[in-house]
Formats: sequence, structure tokens, C-alpha cells
Amino acid sequence: MLDWLKQINKETPDFWKAYLTKFGKKSNRYVVLSTETSGMNLSKDVILSIGAFAIIDDTIYIKDSFEAVLLQYKFLHDNHLSNEFIIESTLPKLAEVDAIKAFIDYLGNAVLVGHHIEFDVDMINATLERLDCGRLKNEALDIDIMHRKYHDITDKEFSLDKLRDAYKVGRSERNTATEAAYTIALLFLKLKSRLGLK
Repeated sequence: MLDWLKQINKETPDFWKAYLTKFGKKSNRYVVLSTETSGMNLSKDVILSIGAFAIIDDTIYIKDSFEAVLLQYKFLHDNHLSNEFIIESTLPKLAEVDAIKAFIDYLGNAVLVGHHIEFDVDMINATLERLDCGRLKNEALDIDIMHRKYHDITDKEFSLDKLRDAYKVGRSERNTATEAAYTIALLFLKLKSRLGLK
């Protein structure tokens, strides 16, 4: 609530200044986001990978996507964890600051979409705070909330697997942020249509 106090007398990075200028008009672009993290603790855990796809006019644009593995060697070393997945990954590998800069540039003023998107946004905001930036300004839609609204359910949450089964979206052999983002994109389009959203 008092985020603006933290920014007094701090030099804001150029990529953040550029991001803030993009909110003059509403976007017709959705960015479907999924992150893989080292855990659920916002102050101790880190983002390990980001996968995202753009949707414009009810079409998923595969070429308009973002994929990165974040090089978190210090975190992994300090916590005695393996970095095998980083070594084996064929995705672009970027330092945390470079990955977040690139993702913020990719995101622009698009509407974010995700499964339990609040956590993904909170993790990105925690990273942005370490970089002396503000918080994401993008609107966000959650497919779990959309599903519950469609079925008028208020007392429970649904996993991505449960939603995938409910809407007959196939499973992938791989379990990556990018695969999850694509699944979320398919579910979002189905829910958007059923809810009559423009």
C-alpha cells in the first residue's frame, strides 16, 4: 500500500520507466503466464523458469511467446539443491535481472492470465522489488476463478489437472512452465467463450 515510499530517492531502472509508459491505452493482448519456482515463500524462494504465450482475438500466437530458465546458481548452491535441470534445459538461460527485464518488455500492458495468477504476480513483484522497481500494473485474470464463476462454486479451488480434465484438454509428457502456459491458454479460451467475455 505504501510502495511509493520505498521509491523515494531511488533511481528507477530504464526498463521499468519504459514499462510504465505503456499504460496509456487498454490492450487487446492477453499474456498467459506460468512460472516454476523453488517454493511458495515470497521472501526466500525464487523463480526458476517463465513460460508465456500471447492471445489476440481468441488466437494463441506461438511466435509471440516468452520462455526462459533463470540462472539461480547462488540460490541453488546456498540451499544445496541440484542445478541439473538448468544444465539439461534447451530453453534460453538468463540471469534473473535479464530475464525479468526481457519478460517485462515482452509483457507490456497486456492483460495477464494464469492459474492461481496471484502467486505468479507476487513472485514477479518480489523480484522487481529486489531490482528497485514498483509492482506490476497489469490487470490479471485467473482461470480457476473463471471456472468457479462459470459453475457458481465458491467453496473450493481447482488444480490445473482438474481443470484440464473438466474441459478435456490433453496432457503433455513434459511438465514445464511453457507447457503449463499453453494449457492455461487453451483453458482460458474455452472459459472466455463460455462466460461470454469479449
